[in-house]
Amino acid sequence: MKDVVPLTAGWTLRHESAALPARVPGCVHTDLLAAGVIPDPFLSRHEEDVAWVGRADWQYDTVLPPIPPCGAAHERTDLVFDGLDTAATVTLGGEVVGRTRNMHRGYRFDVSDAVRGDAVRGGAVRGGAVRGGAVRGGAARGGADGGGIPLSVLFTSAYTEAEAVRAQVGERPNSYPEPFQYIRKMACSFGWDWGPTLVTAGIWKPVRLEHWSTARLSDVRPLVTVDTATGRVEARIEVERTASGAGRPLTAELRVVAGASGTVPAAASVTFDGTHATVTAEVPGAALWWPRGYGEQPLYDCEVVLRDESGAVLDDWSRRIGFRTVALDTSADEHGTGFTLVVNGERIFARGVNWIPDDVFPSRITPERYRTRLTQATEAGVDLVRVWGGGIYESDAFYDICDELGLMVWQDFLFACAAYPEEQPLRSEVEAEARENVTRLMPHASLVLWNGNNENLWGFRDWQWEEELAGDSWGEGYYLGLLPRVVAETDPTRPYTAGSPWSGSWDHHPNDPAHGTSHSWEVWNRTDYTDYLDQSPRFAAEFGWQAPPAYATLRRALPGEDLAADSPGMLHHQKAADGNGKLERGLARHFAAPADFDRWHYLTQVNQARAIATGIEHWRAQWPVCAGTVVWQLNDCWPVTSWSAIDGDGRYKPLFHELRRVYADRLLTVQTGDDGLRIAAVNQSAGPWRTGLRVRRMTAGGKVLAEAVLELSAPARAVGHTAVPAALVPDAGTEEEFLVADADADADGLAGVGSGSGGGGVRAWHFPVRDLAFAYPAPEFDVEVVRREGGGRVDVVVTARTLLRDLLLQADRLAPTAVADRGLLTLLPGESATIGVRGWDAPDLADPDLVDGGAEVVRAVRAALFAVEPA
Repeated sequence: MKDVVPLTAGWTLRHESAALPARVPGCVHTDLLAAGVIPDPFLSRHEEDVAWVGRADWQYDTVLPPIPPCGAAHERTDLVFDGLDTAATVTLGGEVVGRTRNMHRGYRFDVSDAVRGDAVRGGAVRGGAVRGGAVRGGAARGGADGGGIPLSVLFTSAYTEAEAVRAQVGERPNSYPEPFQYIRKMACSFGWDWGPTLVTAGIWKPVRLEHWSTARLSDVRPLVTVDTATGRVEARIEVERTASGAGRPLTAELRVVAGASGTVPAAASVTFDGTHATVTAEVPGAALWWPRGYGEQPLYDCEVVLRDESGAVLDDWSRRIGFRTVALDTSADEHGTGFTLVVNGERIFARGVNWIPDDVFPSRITPERYRTRLTQATEAGVDLVRVWGGGIYESDAFYDICDELGLMVWQDFLFACAAYPEEQPLRSEVEAEARENVTRLMPHASLVLWNGNNENLWGFRDWQWEEELAGDSWGEGYYLGLLPRVVAETDPTRPYTAGSPWSGSWDHHPNDPAHGTSHSWEVWNRTDYTDYLDQSPRFAAEFGWQAPPAYATLRRALPGEDLAADSPGMLHHQKAADGNGKLERGLARHFAAPADFDRWHYLTQVNQARAIATGIEHWRAQWPVCAGTVVWQLNDCWPVTSWSAIDGDGRYKPLFHELRRVYADRLLTVQTGDDGLRIAAVNQSAGPWRTGLRVRRMTAGGKVLAEAVLELSAPARAVGHTAVPAALVPDAGTEEEFLVADADADADGLAGVGSGSGGGGVRAWHFPVRDLAFAYPAPEFDVEVVRREGGGRVDVVVTARTLLRDLLLQADRLAPTAVADRGLLTLLPGESATIGVRGWDAPDLADPDLVDGGAEVVRAVRAALFAVEPA
């Protein structure tokens, strides 16, 4: 059996004459931070102070441990790096064993001679990248026990490598003034319009020695399919053999184990004497894996064991799989060209979010952090996560958790916002990277789509690249040739699309909303979010609106700063071109100029939530013409003003809670159509929705001008519509009237009529004019604070005395650890809402005499409550 020795301890980081302890896996920045050499680049403007780190060369050193007796008995020893960031030279005993230039690949070097002290065979150590070409270098002689051999990894600055490649292949345009397209590295470490420029280096994934004999499993590709109730696993296996193992018969055994019961519903084996084999097993009665909201997520353990002719185990491999079918329907119809995901025959409206690396230093992202963030996505009603092409192929833990949670994964290949050269040395790296990562990720049931790139086909057509390139390569050969070929050869069970946005062919503009996927950025960049109402995309793969992070996040990130929209730290933590200008113009279209930073902070967060809700409500009501929305973006990689719903410290913006509302299985929305005002019942649940609607035409002062109870019904996974009677439609251009519609399903699923904001009801609002023109009363409300027994929860009960529009409790103003369970609330006069707060341990609140109406406590809560005020 193969023996594995992790190499995690005893590493030193060196730069010039300085040396300090290094953590592996890790990166240079995190080691320097741990040693106190650099300030935290996430705070203040320290990003500028550490820019030198990315332009320096660094060396990691350790000494190999002695080979254990079990290892010494093996024929072969490999030095295996799962990930090196990025341009590195690996030496053992002072001799080069390999060079790397791709962060997104693993590398394997044969160091058998070096660690055993054997005579040099031919003066070379056999080495090379996993599934790549060989790297040859001289072998180092070591001690007989294999110990005491120095191992070093010298990292050349990514800038140096990228600039050398640029000089070789020629200049190409991109969207940012950094050379990220000339090196296979996480592009956003060079900075983005939401990210800092912190160019990393380091051993960012695990490293180990593997001792083995005869043969090992070099690749296992399980093609998982299902036909009616019978699942099928076709395991395509590649092995690497030693010289003595060449031609010897080997047996590959495949077992499929039901995870919940531990039973083995399928097993098969094959004996072969080459380097390739296929073994297939069928699973009768396979339980289907479904996206969340559509069914359960049963997972099976898939195991492959490699044996020699005596039956001894040489190597093994195991992953979890799920049985489901996935297809992408891009049929033409009377509306254009569709783009609909179909899982197990079920057509799905994708409720998605875009995912960026959760930390600009990816080695810090733990499985626990992945689980927290992805669980938060499910709590927001999300069922699809798009892994964006300027980041990384995430760790196995990310996809494991998506498998468990029923989150569909749309996986970009790693190309974003640039023209990418197709010449060497990049082309072979791209192909090896693609094959390795398709093989690594294909077992995951959650993975439903491969996507060639982010915005590069669009950029070629619209961003003046075509003229600038003048015939030079720019990546089209990757997206329309190489990558679909790799997917077809390696993972034919999943669909591939060439890019996002992409209309399906050059017959249409790449970002034509009527064809395929589209990105809607004119709204944020130049117009107003109400313009979403004029759009009918087939699949809205990117759209977004900015807002600053939570107040406590800003206080931590900008210590001591007098916060203002344009204070030095705020501007530094705003990376978008004219970002603050766009925020200001977006506010000015809806609200009077805020009097202070607190109002600016609140209103920009309101505007973000309103913008995204406007788009999603409108597009969900267009199902099945529109088949998905993927919000830019779920998360952040540092504290920054951005489009995220969860900020860089993991705190919720109001947008997070708004996503939970607009991505709910059942959504009520008021829309304006050619035939006037209508109410849409968006029903993504498995059963029909029949509901009575209490529809009221009201004044800003709370008077009911007209009222009716209507009936609305929507079949399962469909949308129902009803027209608003003329008597209930607010006068056009009125400054004082609005409409509110309430639906409350009773236990029978029949329409009960509710009036409040609580009690499980679903509510929709329609204000015919913008906030600037509406005659809001000055907000008045009562506050009660109640501590619940056990659980650490405090309830804030707000009772409206006037119309309260977009009431928000910023719980982190009470304590940095405090979290509210609700976001923006609009209440009619007399209505109450309870906001649960956890993580608030204010000393006064623990005093029973102060819990119910303690003046100091109530004052603190009132200071953290915001609502829309009269213009």
